[in-house]
Amino acid sequence: MMTPRAQGQPLRPWLPEPGPTPPGPPGPPGPTPPWPGPMPPGPMPPGPAPKPGRTPEPARPGQNPAMAPVRVWIDPRGWPEHLYDRLLDRRIVMAHGHLDGEAATRLAAQLLTLDAEGTAPIRLEMQNLSADLPAALSVMGILDVVRGPVSGYAGGRVEGPALGILAACPHRKAYPNALLVLSEPRVSFDGTVTALASREEQAQAMLGELFGRIAEVTGRDVAQVRADARRDKLFNVAEAIAYGLVESQVTARALPGLPGLGRAPGQGDDDGDDGGTGPGDE
Repeated sequence: MMTPRAQGQPLRPWLPEPGPTPPGPPGPPGPTPPWPGPMPPGPMPPGPAPKPGRTPEPARPGQNPAMAPVRVWIDPRGWPEHLYDRLLDRRIVMAHGHLDGEAATRLAAQLLTLDAEGTAPIRLEMQNLSADLPAALSVMGILDVVRGPVSGYAGGRVEGPALGILAACPHRKAYPNALLVLSEPRVSFDGTVTALASREEQAQAMLGELFGRIAEVTGRDVAQVRADARRDKLFNVAEAIAYGLVESQVTARALPGLPGLGRAPGQGDDDGDDGGTGPGDE
């Protein structure tokens, strides 16, 4: 039989097709071949023998550790509490969502805890915050007695009585995306005529406290603040600064040595600290 050659190397002949095996004399059973037909020439591949009737699969190479998937988020359970604890260690308090009575109690507890630890500056982050009128007034009362200076930072949409919390902060800043909405809070009463009249009187007193505080920090008349609240007046950052709701806009930390990123001192912008005031805040 002639053996063809390709590129100077002999080719092995094709294995014959398996056919029926003629019956022979019975004898002791031998080992079952890994596949039907004669054994191919060459050594057997390492590993377990394949099952009869199946072609052995080639061995898979081991996975490169550099290409293995990485779990970025190891365990999300309990992450908000750990994150808020780390922020509190840096005297940063987060307030977001809707502030009702229970949330106002937690916020007041955090502020009082920081006040008990010392008189270092406190940073109050207000992100997309709305509030019930009684809850906002309770937090405003806590801010009035905190010994350390509190800087309020407004981000997202801050509206309604939540502006009273911002106004109660001695220093007020706004992120570039902030929208401040001066609006009247919505209240509802249920009960007898006498009870409704009493609750309406209490609501008017609370509204007077809220609008009086906003008028005080903005330097405007209470009647003007009330009129703007009835119209749901919307402010962007520049308009809020002109109105007096905030003092300045939060900017990136000034990086020395990089052109265009520094700022002149005395502008009142944020200097990147976690709390307290920077140059020009006073």
